[in-house]
Amino acid sequence: MPQGVRIAKRSRARTAQAAARTAKPSANGAVDLAYAREVIDAEAQAVAGLRGNIGVAFQTAAEWILALDLHGRGRVVGSGIGKAGIVGQKVCATLASTGTPALFVHPVEALHGDLGMITAHDLLLVFSNSGESEEIARLLPALKKVGARTIAITGRPHSTLGRAADLTLDIGRIEEPCPLRLAPSASTTAMLALGDALALCVLKARGFTMEDYAALHPGGALGRKLMRAKDLMRTGARLALAGPEINVGEALERMSQSRGGAVVIVDKRGKLAGIFTDGDFRRLMIHDPGRFHDKIGPHMTSPCKFIQDRTLVAEAQELMAQKHINALPVVDKRMKVVGLLDIQDLVGWPVL
Repeated sequence: MPQGVRIAKRSRARTAQAAARTAKPSANGAVDLAYAREVIDAEAQAVAGLRGNIGVAFQTAAEWILALDLHGRGRVVGSGIGKAGIVGQKVCATLASTGTPALFVHPVEALHGDLGMITAHDLLLVFSNSGESEEIARLLPALKKVGARTIAITGRPHSTLGRAADLTLDIGRIEEPCPLRLAPSASTTAMLALGDALALCVLKARGFTMEDYAALHPGGALGRKLMRAKDLMRTGARLALAGPEINVGEALERMSQSRGGAVVIVDKRGKLAGIFTDGDFRRLMIHDPGRFHDKIGPHMTSPCKFIQDRTLVAEAQELMAQKHINALPVVDKRMKVVGLLDIQDLVGWPVL
């Protein structure tokens, strides 16, 4: 072996040995599963301990949030720093998704202009376990000048935050299960549970419905699952209607104008009489092209499948799949036609 190659190999070997001597171990010990269970227990106990703190202050906080709706102005504005701030963002998101206008303002950004997002009509929800975070303490005087009421969610009611707030929701003195007793864990879990309890109590008191929830979640699977036929049906110029006396050609023209695959046949009172689809037209023409000028009545499907305007879209999908049909007339309680659900409008929707 050439001498240069041997020297290079020895050099690489010495480098690898030196790296091995100085490298830090990948872990400081085995994973302690018993300790993991202790963390779960500690967080569960922190949440369970909140039950005794649900009282007058909690009820007042919920009533203040509900009052925002009654006056038609004002929002819940959450704030907090670090892990408590992340919890505040989640609680604000839950409030917003369940009908309470809410947003989150970072305390540092608030001190640099975002304070303009907050008005005197808003309700501040500030999260801080210690209640002494420097960023929160600096923000409090500015919030007082704005004039918005402040609710503190903290484990220290007599802290700077607790004393400055108009109302305090106490999560209690919670010891973190972190070996260093520093990393927020049990305290933030308790804050999240209390925030969720507040948001859901407001939802319940408001009488928030499945329809309300679907209206705020139109893009997700949950929203689609809760949508009603009335939310998706074709109406106006997209709804082809005709009486049984018009001829087949006129029905086809109305079908084309609406860019749909069916004409809904109604009586003089607008009640459902039947349906005539593009499939019906093709079959009729194959059988006898001379029927083009016939009245539509004898050739419509009657009685036909239909759905109520409050039928879930998911149920309509299932009916279409079972019966192999592409269009469903939509009627109200009096059987008056109010729309049409066309398979084209469900393209891309998962079967729920």
